[in-house]
Amino acid sequence: MQKILVPTDFSEQANNAVDLASKLAQKMDAEVILLHVVEDNSVTSVHVTGEIDLPDMQDRLFVLKLIEKAKTNLADAVAKYSDVNIKKEIRIGNAYHNIKDIITGHDVDLVVMGTKGTNTLTEVLMGSNAEKVVRHAACPVLTLKQGAEDAEFKNIVFATGLNDQDNSCTQVVRDFQTIFNAKIHVVRINTPNNFEPDHQSVPALEEYAEKCGFSDYDIHVFNDVSEEDGIMHFADGIKADMIAMATHGRTGFAHLLTGSIAEDVVNHARRPVLTYVLKK
Repeated sequence: MQKILVPTDFSEQANNAVDLASKLAQKMDAEVILLHVVEDNSVTSVHVTGEIDLPDMQDRLFVLKLIEKAKTNLADAVAKYSDVNIKKEIRIGNAYHNIKDIITGHDVDLVVMGTKGTNTLTEVLMGSNAEKVVRHAACPVLTLKQGAEDAEFKNIVFATGLNDQDNSCTQVVRDFQTIFNAKIHVVRINTPNNFEPDHQSVPALEEYAEKCGFSDYDIHVFNDVSEEDGIMHFADGIKADMIAMATHGRTGFAHLLTGSIAEDVVNHARRPVLTYVLKK
């Protein structure tokens, strides 16, 4: 991994993400791109050096003040990590679209985002920026709610439904395993509506782990009322440092009907969650 993107609004959650990304960058010898977006609903994505037409002088002055404040805040944030290669970016427009543009335009390998997590009706219908990035990003996304002081991911839960497409997620998990010399806990969650006996699940999980190329792993089958609850309860039980899983990236009506296990885990898990969108 060579480039890590960290979107920030200078909140406590965002500062936790900057701190974690900086520690990861030191271990990976990577560059951190620290992005702040000045929200403006009249435009989608504009770099601060580009031209932008604002409705009137008052709006222009307000945006300019926000940009100047953002420059100061970014400078202060970078100063805390003098031993990390950090590039500052300020954009104007929609936060999600700017994050997406940076990912593709800078060949970002990993996004690290702080998130508050919520289950309100507004979030279900509209989706937060973090949820949108998790659902659509062209690279892995690592989300966290609280600080990860030591940033030592020694025990990683890799949740799988034994879908062959999950292989798109395994490269980044292998990268983390190599960097942190971690143990991978490959787990399938048994639920009342999706039950499979151990004599079928365990050999399939063994075969799958070998196929993924994990070097140090354990196999688990865990029973719970739902997949998302099972993943979080299992991670709690083994005191995991991270949860890793793929997401289907559905949108629109299909997403409202089926939801997303990965997004539910991102919203409610207490530990960092690494996600990757399944390849279509």
